[in-house]
Amino acid sequence: MKFIRVFKEGLAADESPPIWLMRQAGRYLPEYKRVRAEVGGFLDLCFTPDKAAEVTLQPIDRFDFDAAILFSDILVVPHALGQEVRFVEGEGPRLDPIRSVSELPGLGAGGHDRFERVYEAVGLIRSRLSKDKALIGFCGAPYTVATYMIAGKGSSDQAETRKFAFAEPEAFQALIDQLVETSIAYLSNQIIAGVNAVQIFDSWAGPLPDDQFERWVVDPTKRIVDALHAAHPDIPVIGFPRGAAANAVHYIGRTGVDGLGCDTSMPLHVMSGHLGPKPIVRQGNLDPLLLMTGGPALDDRIRQICAAMRGLPFIFNLGHGILQWTPPENVACLVEVVRGAE
Repeated sequence: MKFIRVFKEGLAADESPPIWLMRQAGRYLPEYKRVRAEVGGFLDLCFTPDKAAEVTLQPIDRFDFDAAILFSDILVVPHALGQEVRFVEGEGPRLDPIRSVSELPGLGAGGHDRFERVYEAVGLIRSRLSKDKALIGFCGAPYTVATYMIAGKGSSDQAETRKFAFAEPEAFQALIDQLVETSIAYLSNQIIAGVNAVQIFDSWAGPLPDDQFERWVVDPTKRIVDALHAAHPDIPVIGFPRGAAANAVHYIGRTGVDGLGCDTSMPLHVMSGHLGPKPIVRQGNLDPLLLMTGGPALDDRIRQICAAMRGLPFIFNLGHGILQWTPPENVACLVEVVRGAE
């Protein structure tokens, strides 16, 4: 697997990087839309193993990416913990917000049942996926998941969550602790079921001040990474602290991640530069809007990224997920340009 080899050996100077894209299985693909229409609700699709496996493999069949990522969502964790989660068409996820420690949900039998369906999907995907392709599992980082659990929806500034953490630090710590322990078990069982690497998505890490970033992003991530490295030492762990370029070196050094997902705002000179004493795989950072737009500017930026990262341990990816209106032919062009850089 070229994807895994990058973590163990790096890349040769004349070798193109492996490719996968965040949200590569999803609503920009017509074949995904057909499956979604058959199943109904988004969570129904996540928890129907055969259909989740089918949509996970669709972009591999179409684009021949080097890795598949499990089709699921970071909010299956609060859903399994007992919090009501629903996806509203045109609006995104909606949860019943948590306002006090007494409302923190407890993991029950239903949660175990839901997670088992995810693990079943992992096994199906791995059995159907070519041996030269990696399978990536994932979870949301505790802080990012907590933002949805407290606010009840996504937020650009996470004001409700940040106020809660300042006003009720013990209650917020209890929620983070619960999410850490659940995430460790969830990722570990994905590994047992067959994934070859895992990614921790901290999509809302960026706005936090340094002390809060340390407490709510770095420390919980370190606990997860330490536990996974102890139980599964050969499995790479990628961290994606979106919006936290200024904290990248500190994040890598303290958490012990094996790979760093770099968002669109991460400058190439930082991404390709010295990121600490530990060898680190870089991943990212093409702008999803540019991928959606396409044309010569897309080709030029792809080549610029590949040139800047040549010879480094690097995985080509986006700075965030594929946008809904991205033409599939633009994605095919991306793959061709990246591999043509070899």
